[in-house]
Amino acid sequence: MTATERSVQLVRVAAEAAADKLADDILAYDVSEQLVITDAFLLCSATNDRQVRAIVDEIEDRLRIECDAKPVRREGEREGRWVLLDFIDIVVHVQHEEDRTFYALERLWKDCPAIGLPESVTQSAAQRART
Repeated sequence: MTATERSVQLVRVAAEAAADKLADDILAYDVSEQLVITDAFLLCSATNDRQVRAIVDEIEDRLRIECDAKPVRREGEREGRWVLLDFIDIVVHVQHEEDRTFYALERLWKDCPAIGLPESVTQSAAQRART
């Protein structure tokens, strides 16, 4: 079983929203084979707590407007270091870069297939890496 078309759509919209708020290291994994609770994980990081919150807000707004999706759970907002948004079909992890390095979620899910992200997301990451 693989991630549904709806899940992939949510991942792509969320990734574009994160990129628009200058999130770093945006990755998506199809975890549907390993987990029954969700189809996909989207991971991204930010350099400070304020940016974490801005990314989270943008992802929520864009998924609500473009996909009529609202999170059923939102955790970690108070601290602003690692915010988890659970949309049932996908789970979004927005982490402070220090927490991202420490917890290394991508290491845990590296055996799962990656979900291709829109070219706009990969291009903006490449442009920021060059500057």
